[in-house]
Amino acid sequence: MIATFIQLIGRAFGVLMVACLGLMVLMVFGNVVLRYGFNASITMSEELSRWLFVWMTFLGAVVGLIQHAHLGTDALVARLPLLGKRVCFVVAHLLMLAMCGFMFSGALAQTRINLQSTSAVMEVSMAWLYAAGLVFAVLAALVIAHELWRFLSGQLGESELIGITGSEDGVPHAGVDAGAAKERT
Repeated sequence: MIATFIQLIGRAFGVLMVACLGLMVLMVFGNVVLRYGFNASITMSEELSRWLFVWMTFLGAVVGLIQHAHLGTDALVARLPLLGKRVCFVVAHLLMLAMCGFMFSGALAQTRINLQSTSAVMEVSMAWLYAAGLVFAVLAALVIAHELWRFLSGQLGESELIGITGSEDGVPHAGVDAGAAKERT
């Protein structure tokens, strides 16, 4: 049930990111054409584009976390025995959960501080901008905690202990034969 919810979030955020990017391109391009062609502009275009970029970045971080698409270094972990991989997996996930807690705390403080502040052009509460950090912290913690639970309950295989999908150094991950690893490099 949680896995389905997480995958649904990933797909929905992917669609929202496309919409944000499309709106940003339209607004910025439209503003350039209006400025140079007609000596006019849409005043809120720049500010709204900036806000959409912030939200798109945080939504994309959640999608990247769900898909294991973030950059990572596996030079050490790939060479560890199974017990070492397991220990590193748990420690890394606990550290990431702690960072989500710090992120939530900081974003909550900023959201509260800026609740009464309004943006210069759109005159919307600045709390909406900082709420992106809150959304990220909560959803990232959910994804990380679910993955940690899958590991602790034995549902995660050895090949899933390394959280990145490719390797540059030619050392195959568990469950990947050496020939297939060489072909990718």
